Amino acid sequence: MIFGCGYVGATVARIAVARGLQVTALTRNVAKAEALRSDGVGEVIVDDLAGDAWHERIEGGADYVLNCVSSGGGGIEGYRRSYLEGMQSVVAWLRARGGAGAAIYTSSTSVYPQDGGVTVDENAPTGGEERAQVLLATERTLLDAGDAATTRVVLRLAGIYGPERHHLLEQVRVGEAAGRADYHLNLAYRDDIAAAVWAAWGAGAGRHIFNVADDGAATKGEIVAWLAARIGVAVPAFSGAPTGGRRAVTPDRIIANGKLKATRGWRPGCPTFREGYEKILSL
Repeated sequence: MIFGCGYVGATVARIAVARGLQVTALTRNVAKAEALRSDGVGEVIVDDLAGDAWHERIEGGADYVLNCVSSGGGGIEGYRRSYLEGMQSVVAWLRARGGAGAAIYTSSTSVYPQDGGVTVDENAPTGGEERAQVLLATERTLLDAGDAATTRVVLRLAGIYGPERHHLLEQVRVGEAAGRADYHLNLAYRDDIAAAVWAAWGAGAGRHIFNVADDGAATKGEIVAWLAARIGVAVPAFSGAPTGGRRAVTPDRIIANGKLKATRGWRPGCPTFREGYEKILSL
C-alpha cells in the first residue's frame, strides 16, 4: 500500500509490480492515478489522505505500507494536514486492519537545524521552525504506533532530484542560482530513494530512523560549476536568497548516510551529483 503515490511512490510502485506484488496506491491527483494504472498498479484510489473516506475503499490490510505524501500547499495548515493528519489517518487505518508487517514514512533532513558545515547523523538533535516540528510530530506518530506495524521506519530524505526534477540545472541554464556557493548541497537521486525503501522494509521489528543522501558532500558552488561546464554555459551568480517557495536558505551541513549503508547494505547508484546529472542529461 503506497500513500501519496507521486514522484518517489510511483517509482516504488513500478518496482513492486515488476516483482509480482499486488499494489494499491492512493493519490490526490487524477492524472497521476491514470499514469499509475498504466504502470500496472492494480488498484488506485483518488482521495485526500487526511480524511477517512478512503478507509472503507481498501479491502483488507497490507504487508508493506509506504507513506510518501508531499505537501499539498496552503501554508502551515496545509502542511499539517498533508503530513501529520495524513499519518494519523494511516495509523488509524492500520490499527483497524490489524497492523502491517512494515511501514515506512519518507520524512526530510529539514528536521535537522545544524549549520556551519558540520556532519549530521541520525543521533543529531532535531528541531527548528514550525514546519520541522510538524514533520517530527508525523515521524513520532508512526514510530510510537507499535500496534500499527511491527517494523516502523522513518527515512529522512536529502534533496530529491532525478528525471523531470532538476531545479538546480534549470537555474544554471537561466544564469542565476539560489542560495550560497559555499554551502553544502545534500542530494538523493530518485531511484536511490526507492532502493532505500526496499532496503528498509527488512529493518526488523521496532522503530528505525535512517538518513538517505548520496556520498557527495559537495558544495553548491562545485555542483553549479560542473553543471555549467557540462552544458556549455557561463557559471551563474548566486542570489544568496532561498529557492522559490522556501522561507530560508537551507543550512550548511553534510548529511551522513552511514547507518543505512552499514545496517541495511544500501549503496547509492548515484554516489555523487555527477552520476545523477549525467543520467538526467542523457534522457
